[in-house]
Amino acid sequence: MATFGNLSDRLAETFKNLRTKGKLSAADVDGTVREIRRALLDADVALSVVKDFTGKVRERALGDEVNKALNPAQQVVQIVNEELIAILGGQQRRLEFAKKPPTIIMLAGLQGAGKTTLAGKLAKWLAKDGHTPLLVAADLQRPNAVTQLQVVGEQAGVPVYAPEPGNGVGNPVKVAKEAIKFAQQKLYDTVIVDTAGRLGVDAELMKQAADIRKAIDPDEVLFVIDAMIGQDAVATAKAFQDGVDFTGVVLTKLDGDARGGAALSVASITGRPIMFASTGESLDDFEPFHPDRMASRILDLGDILTLIEQAQGAFDEDEARKVAEKFATDTFTLDDFLGQMQQLRNMGSIKKMMGMLPGAGAMKAQLDNFDEREIVRTEAIIQSMTKAERVSPKLLNGSRRLRIARGSGSTVTEVNQLVQRFEQAAKMMKTVAKGGMPNIPGMGPIPGAGFGGGRGKVQAKKKGSKSGNPAKRAAENAAIEAGVKPAGAEAAGTGFGLGGAKKAGGPSEDEMAALQKMLGR
Repeated sequence: MATFGNLSDRLAETFKNLRTKGKLSAADVDGTVREIRRALLDADVALSVVKDFTGKVRERALGDEVNKALNPAQQVVQIVNEELIAILGGQQRRLEFAKKPPTIIMLAGLQGAGKTTLAGKLAKWLAKDGHTPLLVAADLQRPNAVTQLQVVGEQAGVPVYAPEPGNGVGNPVKVAKEAIKFAQQKLYDTVIVDTAGRLGVDAELMKQAADIRKAIDPDEVLFVIDAMIGQDAVATAKAFQDGVDFTGVVLTKLDGDARGGAALSVASITGRPIMFASTGESLDDFEPFHPDRMASRILDLGDILTLIEQAQGAFDEDEARKVAEKFATDTFTLDDFLGQMQQLRNMGSIKKMMGMLPGAGAMKAQLDNFDEREIVRTEAIIQSMTKAERVSPKLLNGSRRLRIARGSGSTVTEVNQLVQRFEQAAKMMKTVAKGGMPNIPGMGPIPGAGFGGGRGKVQAKKKGSKSGNPAKRAAENAAIEAGVKPAGAEAAGTGFGLGGAKKAGGPSEDEMAALQKMLGR
């Protein structure tokens, strides 16, 4: 995750130095805690949070749980992970829905934090979960805020209640109250109220937000905060808590490249949980916040659970079963290949998914250089083929490949590379489907492994004499070509290069003479 990238790198380097030590002294612990403190302060984490965090880590690291551990360095990483989870809120907190619909969710925060876009993301997420949300345009101050919410609502496929044009016209409190009545009449089970923000905390903003809260009595008040605003995050959060109060926090712009550590301080300072995180510009870049998973990402330990959830949401089980059957029966086509890539793209950014793998920090340069548009180019090449060509790539001769390259805006080389990758992938997956081990390009087959449920053909040994005597070797080769077995060929040779044994079990007379001559007898 880009926002915590620098913090992750600093912490990873600190723990890397610890792993070389079999036992940790007090000086080692103090040095590690000092590096952690610097990393957190550089990441804009609030000073009070840093002091509390490092104090607990030091106390536990000097305790018996580390001294008696088989791997002290690993134990320290575990301690840091647990304390990081604690300052992020401990356990995940879910939305609390009203017993009698509609559930009212009010969004509050400064202008520019991303409230309007987040309203659309939250509405789309709720709709996927089977709810019927209604967006309410109660931000009547910011220019074109109402229009923006209507556009976002259309993209999310969610209706928007906007009786006033905005741009300074209309009463936001009245709009919010009427929206609740409208939702009850039309049977919407969730109402999301987008309120106005300001460029800074002021009395007018707080009064308007407090009036709306008093008028609609929301079930949840979510404080939307930009993860990149630095130390102001803490001051802003405290001001909103005192002026309006809120039940949960939503972090936006977590895909940014700023230090963003102040976001780590919000839950600890306010005592309110972080409930959601916005990780990109797309309406699908939105996820519930899990403190334990976020801590794992920061420490470069990966986030496999979120990756699995995204995969389950994007991939169809029946379709996956059909593809597996096609692999096993060797009927996997470029059409199926295209469908799999499109499902992969539906999961979101490939970079983000790769970043959820454990140890992704070590691949940072490769991930930064990865071009997300590669999948689009591949799709263009496949879509430029005819139906017959997708089913049977063997039809792709030179002229067809040239036509495909021109039609997809690529080169013949790129078309050739795609076909080659497809054939390799299909071959490997067919082997796996049959219970074998794949022959990985560049690595060769794995020794001792079966392939495709059966053994590969053993290459026939080249017939010919293996004698070290040139004259004897020439004679034996001539005899083999003439179809006559050379002397001593009745039995298999031994492991020492001697000829086949006679029926009595010993070497031939010629071999014994040669052996005695070699030994100097």
